[in-house]
Amino acid sequence: MQDTLSYDAAIIDLDGTMVDTLGDFAEAINRMLGDLQLPPIDAGHIEHMVGKGSEHLLRSVLRHVLGQSGQAHDALEIEALYPAAWESYQRHYLSINGQFAQVYPGVREGLDALRRAGLRLACLTNKPTAFAQPLLRAKGLDGFFEQVFGGDAFARKKPDPLPLLKTCEALRTAPERTLMVGDSSNDAQAARAAGCPVVLVTYGYNHGQPVRGVDADGFVDALTDLSPRRAA
Repeated sequence: MQDTLSYDAAIIDLDGTMVDTLGDFAEAINRMLGDLQLPPIDAGHIEHMVGKGSEHLLRSVLRHVLGQSGQAHDALEIEALYPAAWESYQRHYLSINGQFAQVYPGVREGLDALRRAGLRLACLTNKPTAFAQPLLRAKGLDGFFEQVFGGDAFARKKPDPLPLLKTCEALRTAPERTLMVGDSSNDAQAARAAGCPVVLVTYGYNHGQPVRGVDADGFVDALTDLSPRRAA
């Protein structure tokens, strides 16, 4: 187990850490591509693009799909398509949010154990807040968190440390006593820069790269592997 003895709080990532949302991404993105009269994309390609916010995700999808179709895809063309892509994606994602997603095993039990141990919890994701909050409600996870911050909550997103530092401020905890739990190098880099300890789950996305190659303080196979002992 990863010992949480020295922590007062934990900041938990969402996609790839608590909820497997790849099905939601694939459904909304392929509906969007259909609206734009572009060919579909496989979920396996989308998995490698997840984690840096919806803006990065959509631009990566457009770049991939235009390249696969043999169409010109310079930056100007992608930016010209982006407003319509974003409008369509947002509409479709909100309509299906959570329907093609599953909570990972051990998440509810792990969060419950952390809360019962007295740790303050916040959810911090690069997903837009308007997507994150309904998803947590739909999956029955919203009640675990004092704070929920999406990728649009602050001026910068993970891997920048600003979102973690602002979340620590909201929780009124010191970064060195606030554990970051995520699934990717984004989470680890942000935590390192913010001065937070960081543990990564082994089952998430991490841009398609082996997660154990990331600089982190530990790895867990489930959130129940976090030992829920609060600091004295």
